[in-house]
Amino acid sequence: MSEGLRRIIYPGSFDPITYGHIDLVGRALHLFDEVVLAIAADSTKKPLFSLEERLALAEKALASFGAKVRVTSFRGLLVDYVLSEKSPAILRGLRAVSDFEFEFQMALMNRKLNDSIETLFLMPRGAYTYLSSTIIKEIGRLGGDTSAFVPPVVSHALQEKYHGKKP
Repeated sequence: MSEGLRRIIYPGSFDPITYGHIDLVGRALHLFDEVVLAIAADSTKKPLFSLEERLALAEKALASFGAKVRVTSFRGLLVDYVLSEKSPAILRGLRAVSDFEFEFQMALMNRKLNDSIETLFLMPRGAYTYLSSTIIKEIGRLGGDTSAFVPPVVSHALQEKYHGKKP
């Protein structure tokens, strides 16, 4: 990391990336010079999309941010990855009060593992507070239109994954 560059790590499964995630990236860029969207390769969740697919979808969805956003993956402890990226901070999104308890516990555990890393919580704009990848996958699985919730590349990938439809 070049001297003075402020970098934040935004970890998650991003299965798939949504407009809510993209909104948080944009908000973080008002505070940091670079956002690293770090897709967890060791997630306990059963992803719909492979790691390679999630990386490709996120790269396409975030392309408009240019070099200010980097998409990558990581294995192992998040705090170890954050240190390897020479970042002082982790970005987490809060949609509703229900997110807070889990995110707060994770932030405290990360602080216990390494107290030099801070966790910053940002809220997406109101239009995205109800979005979750789980809900969007369910809409896609049931044949609903996901285009208001995810970029076109993701909406097409959901159609193909669930219904074998190519755009």
